[in-house]
Amino acid sequence: MRDTDFAGKWRIMYFGYTYCPDVCPVDVQNIAAGVKAFESEEPELGAKVVPIFITVDPERDTPAVVGKFVSAFHPRMVGLTGSAQAIADAARAYGVTYAKQQSPGATEYLMDHMRTAILMDPKGQPVALLPQDESGEAVAAELKKWVR
Repeated sequence: MRDTDFAGKWRIMYFGYTYCPDVCPVDVQNIAAGVKAFESEEPELGAKVVPIFITVDPERDTPAVVGKFVSAFHPRMVGLTGSAQAIADAARAYGVTYAKQQSPGATEYLMDHMRTAILMDPKGQPVALLPQDESGEAVAAELKKWVR
């Protein structure tokens, strides 16, 4: 998939990873809750919003893993993964930074990454940073300001 596949839709772009021990599941839950609240108040406008989760950990986040992860939050949430280069290119295009962190002697690793949910308009232009670190209500309130 490419960003052009979502032309004409409002997009919420969030970069994270499914093995994230804390922030990603909470952020994605808040994004999903915000979209659900907005959909219930404004069904027509809500249908125009596509929440998109892009992994920064393609080594572990296979299409099946990402698909299962996003389906737990919202039925229309799209989960994207790809090659390490494709992920790096996408992150760079959205100004998102990330890095693999592995402690000496550890068998597992974590991914340090930016926590931003970027609202993109139907033409693919960024219009707002959503408060996914606050609550679903805060996300819904921001969607009400922008989505028309």
